[in-house]
Amino acid sequence: MKDRPLVDAACRDHRSAPLSDKEKALLDYVERLNAAPASMTQVHVDALKAHGWADDEIYDAVTVCSLFNFFNRWIDGNGVPDIPKGFYDERLAQHGDRGYA
Repeated sequence: MKDRPLVDAACRDHRSAPLSDKEKALLDYVERLNAAPASMTQVHVDALKAHGWADDEIYDAVTVCSLFNFFNRWIDGNGVPDIPKGFYDERLAQHGDRGYA
């Protein structure tokens, strides 16, 4: 996976990762949405738009963030066990990425 170093850097600290200012602004927004959802205002959306994000792109980001929050809480609340370490790497080695980028 050629983009793995970029993904790893963004996961460690998106502010210092080699991402565009536009991408960093979106990750800042999603980080705030995760940490303090009630604090979100039109000012935050306007800041994304100033970086070139369109309404539908912001909508998609909020939707993905929200769904991950839902699924994580559902899994934790129902006691679904963690996937064993190395599971996804082993699965990728066995079956390839099936065209996912």
